[in-house]
Amino acid sequence: MTLLLTHTACLDHVTPPGHPERPDRLRAVAEVLGEERFKPLTRGEAPEGSLDSVMLCHGEHYVGELRHIAPQSGMIYIDGDTSMSPGTWEAVMRGVGGAVAATDAVMSGTHQNAFVAVRPPGHHAEVSKPMGFCFFDNVAIAARHAQRKYGIGHAAIVDFDVHHGNGTQDIFWHDPTVMYCSTHQMPLFPGTGASGERGEHDTIVNAPLASEDGSAKFRAAFENLILPQLQKFSPELIIISAGFDAHYRDPLASLNLKADDFGWVTRKLMDVADHSAGGRVVSVLEGGYDLQGLKESVAAHVTALMGA
Repeated sequence: MTLLLTHTACLDHVTPPGHPERPDRLRAVAEVLGEERFKPLTRGEAPEGSLDSVMLCHGEHYVGELRHIAPQSGMIYIDGDTSMSPGTWEAVMRGVGGAVAATDAVMSGTHQNAFVAVRPPGHHAEVSKPMGFCFFDNVAIAARHAQRKYGIGHAAIVDFDVHHGNGTQDIFWHDPTVMYCSTHQMPLFPGTGASGERGEHDTIVNAPLASEDGSAKFRAAFENLILPQLQKFSPELIIISAGFDAHYRDPLASLNLKADDFGWVTRKLMDVADHSAGGRVVSVLEGGYDLQGLKESVAAHVTALMGA
């Protein structure tokens, strides 16, 4: 059974007019997952995360400073892309709590897998730096939580967002126990993710793709590079940074993937999880900025998860 966690507080993180990372993204996800075909999903509310969980991956000073500057009214700009409104702090903490709760549900065997539909995304947030719409790295926190609470030796994070997850790479660069794998468009924000960036223990696997590369090259990157490395690593939990902005309709990039590609890669990752992780998969929403493309892609991804 697949668990879906979300929370209406994630709609209260308001961004400037015209900003691509807007509350309508989550409304689009809710709309498609409200269709009859998704009735079998077990639905729950993402709880508020704890600061202790956040500090598994982020520095205490950074966390305290971000909490301190969170506005009670109006909006503050951290950089050209990243801003905070009065609803941002709770939205961010629901993202952390959702990722942790989904990990608990999957690690305890209550659910086979889970999809956490929250915003803002998290994979650009570095140890002590917010950027690229992101504040705390939900998937990284989930991996550390699984290690801390359940004692797993190997966790893997697989990121198919069109932008490289520089934050996740930063957090696990020196860590032999967490593998980070990413397909992403290059050159593109944030500028990291070259194939030569492999981490201190060869546990970073970057498969950059060029503009217009499309489905065939995306699938080849998984078949030829990422999936063999994952199988060799034998993760006991797979966590997905589920960004859908590589979809051909997306305004922020031009990889030209179709919704079917997200279903395909989800099934491939589930096969790896079946082999080494008892089928355990936790997926957390990252990007995806065209609402129709996002709906189609989430539908394909969650349909695959439900086929466990």
